[in-house]
Amino acid sequence: MLHGMRRLGGGGAELIPQGRMSGPMPWVIAIMVALTAIALAAGLSIGNAVSAAKAEIEGGVTIQIIEPREDTRDRQTREVAKAVQQLPGVSGLRIVPREELDSLIEPWLGSGIAEATGSAIPVPALIDVRLATGATPQRVETIRAAARKVTEAARVDAQSSWLRPVFEAMVSLQILAIALVALLTLALAAAVLLAARSALGANRDVIEIVHLLGGTDKQVARVFQRSIGFDAAGGGAVGLALALVVIVLLARRFEGLGAGLVDNGALVWSDWLLLALVPILATLLAMITARFTVLHALRKML
Repeated sequence: MLHGMRRLGGGGAELIPQGRMSGPMPWVIAIMVALTAIALAAGLSIGNAVSAAKAEIEGGVTIQIIEPREDTRDRQTREVAKAVQQLPGVSGLRIVPREELDSLIEPWLGSGIAEATGSAIPVPALIDVRLATGATPQRVETIRAAARKVTEAARVDAQSSWLRPVFEAMVSLQILAIALVALLTLALAAAVLLAARSALGANRDVIEIVHLLGGTDKQVARVFQRSIGFDAAGGGAVGLALALVVIVLLARRFEGLGAGLVDNGALVWSDWLLLALVPILATLLAMITARFTVLHALRKML
């Protein structure tokens, strides 16, 4: 009896005869881990982009001087800048150069915009204001009042209000990525549950013999737990490798866009650490699911 139990606890060949990485379960786990890591990386990247963008523009206020006459516009811009600079809480102020404004609107109006805007299409002057703290509605209203004392042509907006719809859309995508991670986790647990039940049904006679020899439910469950743990570890490693290849390729693609939000979404070392934990957590989840599934099924079987 002891010899039979040692064979049972050592390899589990009597219960699960397939070799390592030879059945469908390791590859199912590899696919689940790969998709989970990719979804998690997407969620982390979006979160980094939103956090960096919010931190950058949270204290930003933009003042536009909408005046068709260039000489009057330049004078009003200097006077508004001087008035706003003296307000409490203003940590920095910059009058955006004309060349920079031309480069911003060139994609929409074409090249050679400097000559065209000098006459037929006047471009508003732009003042970039940086606040020491967040651009609250009260602070924006204070800046607006100071600018309107100089000219009614001043338009004041918090920079965060421009990108609020973009931030809301990105947060929605982040929630979707988290939901995908949760669903894939449930799918992994369900796949392990079905595999454990299938193995139990295929080896019912062997399990009954083991019980007659004195084997306990925990010893039988340990065999399944160990076997599925090996399969999950191998499949998790393969899945993580596939996910890293996809993540690196996508990162290089997005780097070519040269967009600010995209550049701020780069993964940091803590994000890579979380990605490395995905196959480890998947293996633990598979082992725990297999153990409790087998123990529950054995109680009903006997």
